[in-house]
Amino acid sequence: MTTRARTIQTANPGGEVGSSASQRLGIPAGSLWLSGALLLVTDVAAGLTAFDDFLTGPAAMVGSARGTAFVLLLVTTPALAVAMAMAVRGSVRAVVVWLGALAAILYNAQMLLYGTPFNNLFLLHTAMLGLSAWSIGWLVRGDLIDTLGTTVDDRMPVRWIATYVWVVAGLNAAIWLRSIVPAVFSADPASVLVGSGLTTNPVYVRDLALWLPLAITAAVWLWRRRPTGYLIVGGLLVMWVIESISIAVDQWMGSQADPVSVVTSGAMAPAFGLLAVIGMLPLVVHLRHVTPQARMPRASIE
Repeated sequence: MTTRARTIQTANPGGEVGSSASQRLGIPAGSLWLSGALLLVTDVAAGLTAFDDFLTGPAAMVGSARGTAFVLLLVTTPALAVAMAMAVRGSVRAVVVWLGALAAILYNAQMLLYGTPFNNLFLLHTAMLGLSAWSIGWLVRGDLIDTLGTTVDDRMPVRWIATYVWVVAGLNAAIWLRSIVPAVFSADPASVLVGSGLTTNPVYVRDLALWLPLAITAAVWLWRRRPTGYLIVGGLLVMWVIESISIAVDQWMGSQADPVSVVTSGAMAPAFGLLAVIGMLPLVVHLRHVTPQARMPRASIE
């Protein structure tokens, strides 16, 4: 049975964006301010990364970073801005997209910081990382998780979606470990980094230590129909679609910058473009089972 979305009013002493006497959508006002600041910082940082010569290092890695910046500028931040606007007007689905766009910025801010040599944009990239992390933390505090749980109908195919998440996470881990394990047991572990100009691979670190364990755990919560699982898995599905687009673009731009590089490949672009399309299926299924609109008057920020 589908439950009704919660409504909000414009006056709220608790500091959230609207509320009613009995129920709240649960969007803290601080999350709007933080995400708004993040939009500005990300657009400036991504624009300078994409169009100016601040980056150093191997040509393929510079081209790849510029591809990441283009997707941040043309896909991720517009998605975040639209999601924020729709969420304030009561769209519960938009909150999921908002979280996913924040996660995509956090994910790529790590790459811009740890995957490129120290450069003039360091403080901007650091601000991206900090603001995205704080935006996520602020967004999910309060009543938001419980509220989302009340807007999901009982027909959501949670086991199918959870299985998809586990398959993606498992394949991702297997691909990384296929390169890592032989390297760490070889006489020259750094051989896995040849051509990248890196001292370690931040993708391995962030995925194996943080993102993949989070995905596996959130899928367990989704399987058990816990509200936390609905929100986190939805956000991850959004992030994976955006990230697939980002990888397709950064691989193509990296290969254009250095056609003989062994760390980027233009042939990977169509594959990740296809993965973005495939990833849309579980995302659309997830969002279809979330109440689309919590009807409310336009919210104000206290």
